[in-house]
Amino acid sequence: MRVVSGRGAASLIRRLSARHTQLSALEPRVRRIVNDVRRHGDRSLRTYAKRWDGLAANQSLRVPEAELKAAWESLTPRLRKSLRQAAQNIRRFCHWQKPAAWTRRRAGISLGQLIRPLQSAGCYVPAGRHPLVSTLLMTVIPAQVAGVKDIRVVSPKPSPEVLAAAAMLGVREFYRIGGAQAIAALAYGTRSIPRVDKIVGPGNAYVTVAKKLVSFECAIDFLAGPTEAVVLSDSGCPDFIATDLVAQAEHDPNALALFITTRRRLAGDVALSIERLVQDNPTARESLRRRGAILVAASRKQARDWTNILAPEHITIAPEDLPFIRNAGSVFVGNYSPQAAGDYASGPNHVLPTSGQARFRGGLSVLDFCKVITVQQLSSRGLRRIAKTVECLAETEGLHAHAHSVRVRYSNA
Repeated sequence: MRVVSGRGAASLIRRLSARHTQLSALEPRVRRIVNDVRRHGDRSLRTYAKRWDGLAANQSLRVPEAELKAAWESLTPRLRKSLRQAAQNIRRFCHWQKPAAWTRRRAGISLGQLIRPLQSAGCYVPAGRHPLVSTLLMTVIPAQVAGVKDIRVVSPKPSPEVLAAAAMLGVREFYRIGGAQAIAALAYGTRSIPRVDKIVGPGNAYVTVAKKLVSFECAIDFLAGPTEAVVLSDSGCPDFIATDLVAQAEHDPNALALFITTRRRLAGDVALSIERLVQDNPTARESLRRRGAILVAASRKQARDWTNILAPEHITIAPEDLPFIRNAGSVFVGNYSPQAAGDYASGPNHVLPTSGQARFRGGLSVLDFCKVITVQQLSSRGLRRIAKTVECLAETEGLHAHAHSVRVRYSNA
């Protein structure tokens, strides 16, 4: 893993701050798939599922509840216990996170907010290289805590472990489809799959482009790119730092993994530790070769500034750095907070913004499945208090009917 300092490090930070996933080349191909499913529904959906997802001719798109139950019963006691503990921690965090309704009254004006769940949500669970049971937990549980009534999970070639996790959570609608065609089905609806109000969850480039194309038809969480990990440290344990970087790098050959420090000796020690760890991990080795680096900053301030410019998905820091973090998907503090803990079981969500999107939003949460609806009730006295202000502003904008709608009440009050 290369060590970069001085102008080279600053230049790399500038390039990475403008990083984005190249999606435009895929748009024509994905648009054809999306439009095909929109026009032809299940017929197109089954065609794509047979071609790419291994759906058998006599197999239903929807996974029967008996199959979900059987998957749960087939699990080892150890995995069942782990799934239950992870789900419990995620659910507890979501309850802490859930916004509250409130009302405030003052001088004839009552103001407040209602919290209402979305009616329906679609949760995308990638298949890819690994059975991502954790992604199912992270997308379904916040929707359940929010109170979403209709939760639809889609996943191509779902593994028994993923089906079992769905059964444990009480998921009733699970469809064995993936890719752009699954996103189109959730957005527009077919005979077999009703449309949803919002689609969440990460996926490959086809999934990401499809979410972009349907985002005017239904809500989405965000457009996710390859995993990103940053560690900021001047005194951490080299092996701890290296394992966090290698852990995230094994997700994807395009993952971004950076260590930022002001200590050259620590930089060298981390580089050596990484070399040892990637010997038997070809995906991580390739990722770190392509998009991994150790950056040596001139000062602690510069190191902190670099992290905020990057706005990474995951970042590990020392406790004293926490007040300086402005942009990050999820923050891990101290030597005993491995990023993998957040990926699975500590509680906060692991569906996080990438490609610098942490500049303007955080990770998936229970708030993604809630609507905040404002409420206001004015008495005659309350209206009288603000009537002249409303009239003045309405007339300034040339909206005289607005002013009259207040004046007619005020004059009769």
